[in-house]
Amino acid sequence: MTALHPAQALYSRGKSFPALAACEHYAGSEKLIRKALQLQVNSVHANRPIFDITADCEDGASVGNEEPHAQMVANIICDSGNHFDRVGARIHDIVHPHWRRDLDIIIGRAGERVAYIVLPKVNDANDVQTQINALNLVCKQRNIQREIPVHVLIETPGALHDVWAIAAMPQVESIDFGLMDFVSEHCGAIPASAMQSPGQFDHPLIVRAKCEIAAAALGNGIIPAHNVTTELRDTAVVKNDASRAYLEFGFLRMWSIHPNQIQPIVEAMQPDFADVTDATTILCLGQDAAWGPTQHAGRLHDRASYRYYWEVLRRAHITGMRLPVMAMQRFFT
Repeated sequence: MTALHPAQALYSRGKSFPALAACEHYAGSEKLIRKALQLQVNSVHANRPIFDITADCEDGASVGNEEPHAQMVANIICDSGNHFDRVGARIHDIVHPHWRRDLDIIIGRAGERVAYIVLPKVNDANDVQTQINALNLVCKQRNIQREIPVHVLIETPGALHDVWAIAAMPQVESIDFGLMDFVSEHCGAIPASAMQSPGQFDHPLIVRAKCEIAAAALGNGIIPAHNVTTELRDTAVVKNDASRAYLEFGFLRMWSIHPNQIQPIVEAMQPDFADVTDATTILCLGQDAAWGPTQHAGRLHDRASYRYYWEVLRRAHITGMRLPVMAMQRFFT
């Protein structure tokens, strides 16, 4: 009998978490997007980059320059310098008059290659559904057969209220936290210190928001993505923020706004190597037992623990860790 791969054997609902990189790097200008594309080439692990790029139409385009900016983003996504098709685009928010045109331009030119579309500043689940419907309509009009994933930014109290409904939408792949806009939306009731560390991990309203976002995303089998760190020079601060986001709140992805932040984020979100070693041993035992119960080091393991250790191993692989030979041979060839 052929040994079943864990991705086939362990998910009765046919779904595991999306295999998204641990870092999402935002860039707004053509110069910075092209620089990020070159960094992607230099960061390849197992034939894929360790970070995604989001080309920003919302904050990247100056007023009155929205159309040429969206055209630039679409052209870069289709450019030969985009080697991995891991470039998404953030469009304007739903109250901005250009958001539909953003979709027309980006999907019309780059619909076959754009990695995902980011929806900012939604106020509720209805806003998300409206923009997803518009995205899918453009795809239909352009005869694009693929379903383009959507990442939703939670930046308003209304969106946080609806976060479970948003996370349950079939096309949504990631729920992202927009910390600074979220604080601003509270009309001065949350101090500015909550926009940075340690306040962002201590203030009760921010802690509640992060917990709700992570719980809703993970509960619906999608990726929670943590907000940016505004510190650009001290990489230790960036790494500590990413580590706390991962270990204390369950975020599996984090935004970068400067190239110096990418590697610290990725390293902070890697599993402990001892866990990776245990995961390899336990999964090999499980596969040999056709995913029936086994024991390792005096402890029982079954499908529940196999799923846990499979996600540990997948995460190690996605974040560029060097895996044990047996793990590579059995699960990632």
